[in-house]
Amino acid sequence: MAVLSLLSVGHAYIPGEWLFQGLNFELTQGEHVAIQGTSGCGKSTLLNIMAGLEVPTNGEVYWSDQPTSSWSVKRRQTCRQLEMGFVFQAFHLLPHLSALQNVMVPCLLGGQFGQACEAPARALLCDLGMQRRLDAVPSSLSGGEQQRVALARALVHHPKVVFADEPTGNLDTTTAVSTLALLIELCKARGTSLVVVTHSDEAARAMGRTLRLTPKGLVC
Repeated sequence: MAVLSLLSVGHAYIPGEWLFQGLNFELTQGEHVAIQGTSGCGKSTLLNIMAGLEVPTNGEVYWSDQPTSSWSVKRRQTCRQLEMGFVFQAFHLLPHLSALQNVMVPCLLGGQFGQACEAPARALLCDLGMQRRLDAVPSSLSGGEQQRVALARALVHHPKVVFADEPTGNLDTTTAVSTLALLIELCKARGTSLVVVTHSDEAARAMGRTLRLTPKGLVC
């Protein structure tokens, strides 16, 4: 069963000026997919539509075979909090929280507290080599360390799918390669599906499947 499907999805911010049309896509559990395309073609918009952050102009998005167009605002929010993880190019860590507290946020939003929230966050950060930086605030962390915190935050609540928008774009080449490898390894270990938007051919080659976004849809 597909965890995520798009059927005849199209999107236009200005009527008649389509970013893409007739887009069909299916993501199975545990699958890793890279999406590439020219700058401004709508890759980030597509990722937002997949994650329910934006509503497509036409077509339908299915989550676990359920159409999301009929979902309430609360249902969308609950799905994002419990079943999705997000990794962004700009990290988006909360500056006043420590590394450990940042990773705990998804668990707190999901209704977990105390050790049920702190223990998995601590364990995941330690797995990522951050055991000595648990109490550090984001401003004292390197770019690579910040992204490791972001990876842990995206995965700590065991989501079905992780959406990553240029997750290594702000990192140097060496750090970018190791960070992406960590993300893929963590997702494989958890059976988590992964969708990555990237300009990097090297990053795309590391994924199980690569698609290119064009005005007429996604092509291999």
